[in-house]
Amino acid sequence: MKKISFRRILPSRILVLSFIVIILIGTFFLSLPIAVNKGQEISILTALFTATSAVSVTGLTLVDVSMIFSPFGKAVILILIQLGGLGIMTFSTLIFTLIGKQISYHERKILKEDLNSYTIGGIIKFLKRIVLIVVGIEIIGAIFLTLGFSSTMPLKKAMVYGIFHSVSAFCNAGFSLFSDSIVEYSSNITVTLTISILISLGGIGFAVINSTINYYKTGKIRYNLTSKLALYISFFLTFGGAIVFFVFERSNPGTIGNMGIIDALNNSFFQSVTTRTAGFNSVPMENLRPSTVFLFLILMFIGASPGSTGGGLKTTTFGMIMFYVMVILRNEKDLVISNRRVPWEILHRAMTILIISILYITMVVFLILITNEMTSVKDIADAILQGSIQGNAMVQTNGLTLDKVIFEVMSAFATVGLSQGITADLNIFGRILLILTMLIGRVGPLTFMLAFSEKIKVRTYKYPEENILIG
Repeated sequence: MKKISFRRILPSRILVLSFIVIILIGTFFLSLPIAVNKGQEISILTALFTATSAVSVTGLTLVDVSMIFSPFGKAVILILIQLGGLGIMTFSTLIFTLIGKQISYHERKILKEDLNSYTIGGIIKFLKRIVLIVVGIEIIGAIFLTLGFSSTMPLKKAMVYGIFHSVSAFCNAGFSLFSDSIVEYSSNITVTLTISILISLGGIGFAVINSTINYYKTGKIRYNLTSKLALYISFFLTFGGAIVFFVFERSNPGTIGNMGIIDALNNSFFQSVTTRTAGFNSVPMENLRPSTVFLFLILMFIGASPGSTGGGLKTTTFGMIMFYVMVILRNEKDLVISNRRVPWEILHRAMTILIISILYITMVVFLILITNEMTSVKDIADAILQGSIQGNAMVQTNGLTLDKVIFEVMSAFATVGLSQGITADLNIFGRILLILTMLIGRVGPLTFMLAFSEKIKVRTYKYPEENILIG
């Protein structure tokens, strides 16, 4: 039998497998009796769902985390969030570095994939700085959140809650120790603004943070094109989303309609920030107007920036596609952004990610809708073979409306964690589909696809060219 060398395994495949292993380990610990409060119990599937949601920094849950899980279980969830947010390979490499182990070239390639970095040069130094930055930001965030929570709870409890929510916010996880997320603190500007800043820092990308810190150290700032796009688009989406949310919901008494102008603006900003990838909510999701729900779908789909703790299509991918549209409309030959010509290979990758994402989300929504009324694999097979799926099943199944299913799947794929309350209503097939969706959303759809594909084969010949009419 031919021995398979670790070094011959694709970095993307190792990355995906590392996430799966940590999820399974997390599932084991969350399945232990000590992980839940006395008198409570959860199934293996619920433990798997929660572990996947934590590692993928999503925040969707089948149960109320604050009520079901014990301090041990919450600690496990917090560790999984931190591992998933920074990247499993980042942590393992850091540990190996601290004990004096040399990091091989292949391991650096895996780390490059995990950090979404350009090159492997200086990547260990970059990794150490990232960890220091993250720890520093989370400590500062925990201090401010402790101050915010201390107004309604004892100081010791406020410290615990401050640490948990600081890590959850920076990692864009959206897990909360409150049953209503942050709705209770919608008028506490210390809490909402701190969480908003933590989410923004975690979602902007480590390279941007590192470049900004270098500016204060050297007085010179050098943002590459990726960082510039991430900053510009994030700024536009954050403040544009806040304005649109404020306009849509200002007259809605179920959300911000009864708030004062300051609280209304603050919560509009908070929801715009958290909707793109974090999953906290300061207003009830079920009270949103349809137009606002549609806005949230757009923000969730675009998501955070590359090399960050967030998910989604990514701001730079969205920016590339928008610039490409302008190039076509202007009938230009090259794709030029900020006086830099971008290789067409980058656009091809962006378009591939877009198409795969849309197709995957569509497929999962379709499968959840047609399987929600089924109770077994045999029922599903019989329905497909006999063509007995009813037409109205595509509109509503067991109370799951099409818009809510789309919202749930989009939230899982973009690792956001916002929900309109249907997560626990999904059957076993729907829950498994969301588990897979959260995993794919965290590692990236293209990375996931490449992990299970063969190595690139370059043809030594070319076929004749022929045009195809389109448009």
